[in-house]
Amino acid sequence: MDGLVVAHTLPGVEAYLALRQEVGLSAMSVEGAAVGLPRSLFAVTLYEQELLVGMGRVIGDGGCFFQVTDIAVKPSHQGRGYGKIIMGEISAFLDTVPMQAYISLIADGEASRLYAQYGFVPVMPQSQGMFLPRIVPVPG
Repeated sequence: MDGLVVAHTLPGVEAYLALRQEVGLSAMSVEGAAVGLPRSLFAVTLYEQELLVGMGRVIGDGGCFFQVTDIAVKPSHQGRGYGKIIMGEISAFLDTVPMQAYISLIADGEASRLYAQYGFVPVMPQSQGMFLPRIVPVPG
């Protein structure tokens, strides 16, 4: 992990959107990212030289609800423990929030195994995660 810089800063909008796309996360708009990123409660970014290679954020209301989101590591840098570094930094932040706060995340695929190492458990069958699908207009 020589040359790896761990920072508690937000990535730029373009770097954020590019990393999300590269790791296969859903597309977000430039406008949405420009508004949403600065509203993060906590962020951790991993850089090699000046290249963003990983990140994670915590969003929420700052008191009652916190959601871990945007956990991403460039495919070319996966398998090096970077996801654990990101989750370790996020866990340290979450240790500072009120004990009664509800902390959640959505785990895609095998990522649940990483999150389980940090105490996250499935909410089923008591609860079920849901989302509101939106139709994105096609330019033209």
